[in-house]
Amino acid sequence: MPTQTHYRTCNLCEAMCGLVIQHDGQHVLSIKGDKDDPFSHGHICPKATALQDVYEDPDRLRQPMRRTAAGWEAISWEEAIEEAVAGIQRVQAAHGTAAMAVYQGNPNAHNTGTMLFSPPFVRALRTTNRFSATSVDQLPHHYAAYFMFGHQFLMPIPDIDHTHFMLILGANPIVSNGSLMTAAGVEGRLKAIQKRGGQIVVVDPRRTETAELANAHHFIRPGMDALLLLGLIHTLFEEGLVALGHLAAFTTGVEQMRQLAADFAPERVANHVGLPAQTIRHLARGFSAAESAVCYGRVGTSMQAFGGLATWLVNALNILTGNMDRRGGAMFALPAMDVVAITRALGNTGSHGRWRTRLRGLPEFGGELPVSAMAEEMLTPGEGQIKGLVTIAGNPVLSTPNGRQLDMALEKLDFMVSIDIYINETTRHAHLILPPATGLEVAHYDIIFHNFAVRNTAKFSPPLFPPHNGQWADWQILHQLRLRLASPTPNRRPDLHQRNSPTQLVDLALRTGPHKLKLRQLQAQPHGVDLGPLQPIFPARLATADGQLHLCPEVQLTDLPRLRALLNTPLADGLQLIGRRDLRSNNSWMHNSARLVKGKPRCTLWMHPQDAAVRGVVDGQQVRVRSRVGAVELPVALTEAIMPGVVSMPHGWGHGRAGVRQRVAQQHPGVSINDLTDDQVVDALTGNAAFSGVGVEVLSAEC
Repeated sequence: MPTQTHYRTCNLCEAMCGLVIQHDGQHVLSIKGDKDDPFSHGHICPKATALQDVYEDPDRLRQPMRRTAAGWEAISWEEAIEEAVAGIQRVQAAHGTAAMAVYQGNPNAHNTGTMLFSPPFVRALRTTNRFSATSVDQLPHHYAAYFMFGHQFLMPIPDIDHTHFMLILGANPIVSNGSLMTAAGVEGRLKAIQKRGGQIVVVDPRRTETAELANAHHFIRPGMDALLLLGLIHTLFEEGLVALGHLAAFTTGVEQMRQLAADFAPERVANHVGLPAQTIRHLARGFSAAESAVCYGRVGTSMQAFGGLATWLVNALNILTGNMDRRGGAMFALPAMDVVAITRALGNTGSHGRWRTRLRGLPEFGGELPVSAMAEEMLTPGEGQIKGLVTIAGNPVLSTPNGRQLDMALEKLDFMVSIDIYINETTRHAHLILPPATGLEVAHYDIIFHNFAVRNTAKFSPPLFPPHNGQWADWQILHQLRLRLASPTPNRRPDLHQRNSPTQLVDLALRTGPHKLKLRQLQAQPHGVDLGPLQPIFPARLATADGQLHLCPEVQLTDLPRLRALLNTPLADGLQLIGRRDLRSNNSWMHNSARLVKGKPRCTLWMHPQDAAVRGVVDGQQVRVRSRVGAVELPVALTEAIMPGVVSMPHGWGHGRAGVRQRVAQQHPGVSINDLTDDQVVDALTGNAAFSGVGVEVLSAEC
């Protein structure tokens, strides 16, 4: 067959890189960056090739599977859907609606069908036990957005293309391609800051790939970002550097912020932070004096014990220097499919504390509970105990804290159904697996990440290949489950899916959005459409009840006594564990791509030579890492790129468990960092898992 060309947005991470895919109608021949894409301009990373690998993977499930005493057996879609609904209803009839829980993994945010059709399905479950990767990753960002700006998705994005000073805390955008800052080709964007005479300063316990490029890098002790930020804010007030600019007319709480920052002078916080007081003051002065500046904090600031405070204070620093909603500062996207406007019109700007977890009383946010509580809610008997689970594109055994405990809990469930393409560390416990068509087989529009992009663009990607032999799309699976849960005799007319397709819903949202686009316009522009740079949109965009920007929300203030107490607590002895991300890895399912896992093993423990010498550890040695909840063994790699007193492991590994059917991943198993992270250690304010700063011991594996 003749060679054909397909243009697509890569949906394997947040960057939204445009791709040119050469194919012959049945097979992918090549995947390259699309130089005509107005957002990515030809940038591509190694992960893009995994679109072909996932499509062709012989381990990928292509029909529903039922677990039996004799092993897995293939069944029909009709039988699978009926059994799934019957199992859910059986659990809820016996134990109550809350006995059935749901967990949604990170890939849901990268999938048009699940983004549009999972919410009505979850509502049809009628359960309060809803969990997702949000409370693994970014919950503090939603807290700050909701309480400061009035909407959980109104999150500020660094205007990286115009800033002159970028302060990066706990983020490594050169590897992540920007997280909650969709910025394809981010390395070029960072270098452009320096070319126009600007500066990049990275503060991180590890000298990351981004830190190597930066003008300056400073080590910081894990979990101390809130103290650093208050030291910066203290300096702004003390030295008369606060200047809100146009924000002053509609911002409340400035004087309150002055008073609370008074207790956190740089000289007082320096020892805990690990930076000299003069360095903190120098940073504050440079940030405030820049022509434009933006502070950007990500997983290092949100996935820790003070994540809620640190994320709030990142926003506060940008506000107090007049760098919020300003060119070159922290700005807000105005996407063609405007999630903020749509959900605001539906009265769903966010929520907090409507219900709590049964055992620890962790609060609901946005309709979900913190995932750190999921395993204990399964294992602890009593009224309200979780007895069943639906997982949607998630592998929480490897991605949530104390994964071994969750592994054990899943074995004890009365019923579990997974919407997933693999038999992995989590889905091996399911009674049923419903595998959707995925990647190149489905249409794609980035519903979420256009809302976090550093430039307003829009792009629609049609399917490249048809689904395999009648395989259902994820939205069709979710739609049928919802219909049958809602009614015992649903209308099963064959045109039902077509009349409610994601493509039609995207078209409707585009037509009613701020740019008044039509889907056919995007279909006629396969490279995408440029809608211009970010623009100031406050106060009109604010969604608070009083129309004001709330610099000091009461919720955040309630957690300040805990931070003050930290200053009076001696620094802990021993080692602290932090995570690490690799350019060729995002989620655990990418480890079944041979070209993404080839080469030198990447699941190693990074340790500073000083710490190794004290423990008699040498480079390449197998070591045993132990925390309160578990222990793992892996090789150590000595490097001065890690702060003394800190060790680092990558996430997403741990494929050596029995029953997993991912052959490439099992040949490169590694170990799971979440066999060490502690489900009982969370950010007390938000309930987000505190992955950064876990106390560990490192011993020779022979000990």
